[in-house]
Amino acid sequence: MAYKIRAILDVNEDVIRDLIVNESINLEELHFTIAKSFGFKGQEMASFYQTNNEWEQGEEIPLFNMSEDENAVSMQNCVLSSVLTTKGDKLIYVYDFFSMWTFYIELIKITSTDKNLPYIALSIGNVPDEAPKKEFTAENSNNNFDIFNDEDDFENIDDFDFDNY
Repeated sequence: MAYKIRAILDVNEDVIRDLIVNESINLEELHFTIAKSFGFKGQEMASFYQTNNEWEQGEEIPLFNMSEDENAVSMQNCVLSSVLTTKGDKLIYVYDFFSMWTFYIELIKITSTDKNLPYIALSIGNVPDEAPKKEFTAENSNNNFDIFNDEDDFENIDDFDFDNY
């Protein structure tokens, strides 16, 4: 079977690629396919994130397993059909953690094809020269983490009494 996957780059102007890929590829192959379809070389770090229908970011699937657990999930050991199982399933894909190119990935059709896979079925828009600035904010919290604003302020680190801390 083949998957028709829509990749939407999160930028101001529409930049979309519909890709036809084999359902049995791993996410590392999908990573290279998406990166190249948008004109990137695929040489930067990247991760997929599982998500729900509201695009809320869930569990990370990194390019490489960097944990001590040799069986931890990574793109190399994660098959596409195990992550995207039905039409409408979604992933978030982040490419190049310095630039934070962010893509919304959705399985839009399951089909059979006799063409050589993968290929680009639809290409709309051009990638801008620079990724948009991302602003990460946290929800307001009642926790008071103002530990550095105590009443015993000091002007110089040499004035701090480490023995009586």
